[in-house]
This record gives sequence, C-alpha cells and structure tokens, in this order.
Amino acid sequence: MALSPRGREVYFRRLLEIDGRVTTLKTQKAHARRPESPRSELLLQLHLESNPEALCLVRATLQRVAEVVHFQEHESRAIVRSVDEALANIIRHAYRGRSGMPIEVSCWRLWDGKDRETVTGIEIVLSDSGAAADVEKLKGRSLDEIRPGGLGLHFIKQSMDVVEFSRKRGKNFLRLVKFLTVPRQDRSREGE
Repeated sequence: MALSPRGREVYFRRLLEIDGRVTTLKTQKAHARRPESPRSELLLQLHLESNPEALCLVRATLQRVAEVVHFQEHESRAIVRSVDEALANIIRHAYRGRSGMPIEVSCWRLWDGKDRETVTGIEIVLSDSGAAADVEKLKGRSLDEIRPGGLGLHFIKQSMDVVEFSRKRGKNFLRLVKFLTVPRQDRSREGE
C-alpha cells in the first residue's frame, strides 16, 4: 500500500505522538535543506521472518537500493550496517531470539518538493510485533565504558540523519532517514 506524501506525513505524525519515542536529528547544514513537505516513492517493501540467516539477503538488497538512490559507497555501507544492526536488535531484543516472527522493511526514495528529478535521500521504516523497547535502553551506553557490545544504537545514530522510534497498536516502528550529501568541489581546481 503506497501512501501519498501527505498521507505519509500524517501517518508518521500520528506515530510520533506516542509516548516512548526516541528521536535523533543531526543539525548539520548539509542536512538542514530538507524540503518542508518532502515527497516520497516506495522503492521496496520486504516482509521477512526473524531469522538471522535472512539478514544477508536484506543487506544485499539495501546495498542495491542505496546505489539506485546514488549514495556514495561509504554512505551506502553505513546505511546497510545501520539497518542490519537494527534488524539484529529486533531479532535479539524484541523477539528474544525467536525465529519465524514477522518483520517488515520499507524503503522510500525522498525527493525535493519542487520536482521528482532531485532526489534528497532515503527513508527506511522497520516494523515488528515484538516486545516494547525500554526507552531508557534506547539511549545507548557511554562510549567511555570499555566492554564489548552495546554500541549498535550509537553507530546507527552516527550513520543516519534521523532515527525515530515509536510504538503503536502493539507494533514497534523504527524510522531511519539518510539525506544525500552534496560533494564539495575541490577548491584547488577552481582557478584552472
């Protein structure tokens, strides 16, 4: 089911009104140019079961989606790692390692509100019916704590421009957005 840009905006506004939301938005100038009413196009929707063996298929598919949207190679890898970590967390924490539980991955291409030619980024929404996440644990641990594990959320927040968690009608939603960055021109070549 594809929603209109206005319908998606209303849908997410309702999701974000729910208690327990965790939001991170980078305030870098390059990402501050997001249009006021972004438009989107559904590129991919995957319905999978909580099975760690399926993650390699999702990684390969998302790598290709990031290429289609024209992300640079390092940004594509960061997007894939973020989604992979989020899916592993869903399996490990929301479903407590149980296999065969439903997970949905939706990928949307975002474009400038003025035209459909200027792609501005990608939006990925993960949903599951697992246990509600503990909002306190979603803050992540301090990087000063030296111990293995527990840094996945930190890496997701570092890699993505928007990270929003919400729960509605017994489902968890994780919304990840990555905006395309405009490569800086090499100033040393301007005078040539």
